[in-house]
Amino acid sequence: MARMFFTQHLRRLVPHEPIEVGGATLRAALDDLFRQLPALRSYVLDDQGRLRQHVCVFVDGERIDFSGTLDCKVSPESEIYVMQALSGGSIWPIALSPAPGKASLS
Repeated sequence: MARMFFTQHLRRLVPHEPIEVGGATLRAALDDLFRQLPALRSYVLDDQGRLRQHVCVFVDGERIDFSGTLDCKVSPESEIYVMQALSGGSIWPIALSPAPGKASLS
């Protein structure tokens, strides 16, 4: 069975890691995951069954983001990484000082 790993934010919903999932495609593997852990579905998929905008999945090192297909192949030896990016906050204004490589707050 394929093995699925999660970022720290999602790991609080996962009793152990990795989670073993079955299925010949990413969609089937995710369906198996959600049968095991239904609470994860709303964190990973939107209402149309697509990856949420801030979720990225890697299948054997290949990135699948929210605009990608969930029909990519998964083998029993596959490693699947599910990552949920955090966004927001503010950017501090930074001005470069005259000395190269040193920054200071303005």
